[in-house]
Amino acid sequence: MSAWVLPDHIADVLPSEARHIEELRRELLDTASGYGYELVMPPLLEHLESLLTGTGEALGLQTFKLVDQLSGRMMGLRADTTPQVARIDAHLLNRQGVARLCYCGPVLHTRPDRPHATREPLQFGAEIYGHAGLEADLEALLLALDCLKATQVGQLTVDMADVRIVGALLAGTALDAAALARVHAALAIKDASELKVLARDLPAAVREGLLALVTLYGDAAVLVEAQKQLPALPGLREALANLKWLAGHLQGARVSFDLADLRGYAYYSGARFSIYVPGASDALVRGGRYDEVGAVFGRNRPAVGFSLDVKELVAVAAARPLRAAIRAPWLDSGKDAAALRDAIASLRNRGEIVVCALPGHQSEVDEFQCDRELAPADGRWVVKAL
Repeated sequence: MSAWVLPDHIADVLPSEARHIEELRRELLDTASGYGYELVMPPLLEHLESLLTGTGEALGLQTFKLVDQLSGRMMGLRADTTPQVARIDAHLLNRQGVARLCYCGPVLHTRPDRPHATREPLQFGAEIYGHAGLEADLEALLLALDCLKATQVGQLTVDMADVRIVGALLAGTALDAAALARVHAALAIKDASELKVLARDLPAAVREGLLALVTLYGDAAVLVEAQKQLPALPGLREALANLKWLAGHLQGARVSFDLADLRGYAYYSGARFSIYVPGASDALVRGGRYDEVGAVFGRNRPAVGFSLDVKELVAVAAARPLRAAIRAPWLDSGKDAAALRDAIASLRNRGEIVVCALPGHQSEVDEFQCDRELAPADGRWVVKAL
């Protein structure tokens, strides 16, 4: 095998894409900053028990593990940044009120999470800690939408669910962990036949509610049907009311519901959302409420947030024009060379991009649009349009 061949699902990012990714990263962080979110930069590497405590088996399987040569302890390369941000909120900031935090950095996965996906996403996310009310859920959702609008990705579709709906239906049933996992799997693929078999010994109201969930997906009419078809359980009714309230505050986005959607059920504790855009094969953004995420760090604070992969985002975001630049000649000696260097430095200090054309390479194409040139005129160097 050639020494330059990279591992499967790992790739270099070349100049054009890298430029676009960096522009999007800045827009995402600026949008979050506009909402009052503070940037944090957790390390890529942590002790394994800190990185994985309370995150569930799925994240553990996605985490690369290695031995620290200094301490002999097991270390992990992060596969998700949220547990690290929860640790920062719980132990480093230790604020009593609301904390708004955002981040953008690479994560590593042992396997791609879907076909053709990278194992090295560039994860951007924003999280708000310390407020249990729906206002925090709405703020996270609105920020996610504004982030995507800033990157010009086209029509947005928000799909909403709440893990408490299934939880309320199954509360008090005698299902063991394996049987519960099979019920969750059948709901995820909307397999009514399998659900009938799995729920045959459950109370009639629970069985009928589970079977109804398979059909409860679509527009706002789903919530009306859910009120009719699902039992009047306190947690369930509250979840439906919350979804209705959140959807009623969204503008400029299509909203749908899938009440059987259990993606991330081991992670989320309440309302959750996915955002879809044209051209993406799966949800571009996933988020929701995960109040238990800080419990393992000794500080169980309300929490809600979202994340996305900037590398996926760049594939569907509108193309950006090349940045305008000034082309300058190359001179290495003489009075004119000194004046040219001063002119170039002055332009760069004012924020202009100045590309020096090295000898023999005056017409090469690069990642900048040289629409002007620096040329001599009346004993000085001036910028002229090309």
